[in-house]
Amino acid sequence: MAAGYIINRGVLTFGIHCQRVCRSVLHVQVREKKRWMKTYMYLMAKKLRIEGPPPPKPRWQQPNWDYHAEVAAFSSRLHENFSLEVLKAAFINPCYVQMEQERRQELGVDSETMALALKDNIQLSRKGDDFTKSFLTDFCRASFPSLPEDGVESLVGHLTSPAIVTYVARNLGIEDLTMSAEFPVPDDVLHSTFMAVTGALQESSGAERTGIFLRDFLVSQLIGKDLFDLWTVVNPMGLLVEELTKRNLPLPEPRLLRSAGASTVLPLYFVGLYSDKKLLAQGPGETLVAAEEEAARVALRKIYGYTENRRPFDFSPQLLPQRTLLQSVSQ
Repeated sequence: MAAGYIINRGVLTFGIHCQRVCRSVLHVQVREKKRWMKTYMYLMAKKLRIEGPPPPKPRWQQPNWDYHAEVAAFSSRLHENFSLEVLKAAFINPCYVQMEQERRQELGVDSETMALALKDNIQLSRKGDDFTKSFLTDFCRASFPSLPEDGVESLVGHLTSPAIVTYVARNLGIEDLTMSAEFPVPDDVLHSTFMAVTGALQESSGAERTGIFLRDFLVSQLIGKDLFDLWTVVNPMGLLVEELTKRNLPLPEPRLLRSAGASTVLPLYFVGLYSDKKLLAQGPGETLVAAEEEAARVALRKIYGYTENRRPFDFSPQLLPQRTLLQSVSQ
């Protein structure tokens, strides 16, 4: 009985002691926000508004960058067998070489004892540009044999334009590997670098692999493009008359097929072109002249084989026609 009394008293005493200790402890809510953080973030935001964002840095000036590994990964990513030394030379532009020479002169480095062992990509760029234009010209002639020379030149000019080439180059990651004095890399420098990469591929793997490379990445930019968005024809009816005359066919006769809303602000006319009592094409327009021109464009697309429902390009991993490759190499 006495032992139980002593135990109960001891428990009661311990409970009173715990209550006193707990009352002395302060429970403060912590939000993990420092008092100086608000002022600091406000000053940084104000500085950003006044000075603007910092200038971008090229990837090769940032940490964790292995240029040799990136060049090798670029070759493997494209599934192409590049010579690494030639590929590295393709990424070195003359502006970068000039910048390095000026930087060495500012540092007082003797150019004779410590020569700059860098070779620019001028020759590779010229070689790649010549091969690209000749290959694309032969490919367009083989794909659209009825297309005249003006149309072929327009297609090749579109595919080799700076807008298309730089778009393809940036999506292939060429911009990150380009050694240029300016960043972001200018379009003309990126265009010449892409052509230099094409020339490096021709030296490393030959004309066949280079043709497949151009087919996969440049010719594919024609998908979804209309012929007359790439080739400006001022007088489509006159061009249609010339094409029909070459084929000894009667001249086209425009006829109004149907119309709607002729007395409103948004009229619609459908004009059909007939030759030898056969309907060649029909096209819509807000006026009779516009509908006639659109019908002439539709007829020209049919003649040249550049219609929307034409057979798509064959991008299967097969060898290109030897005739196209031989013509590209010989030019």
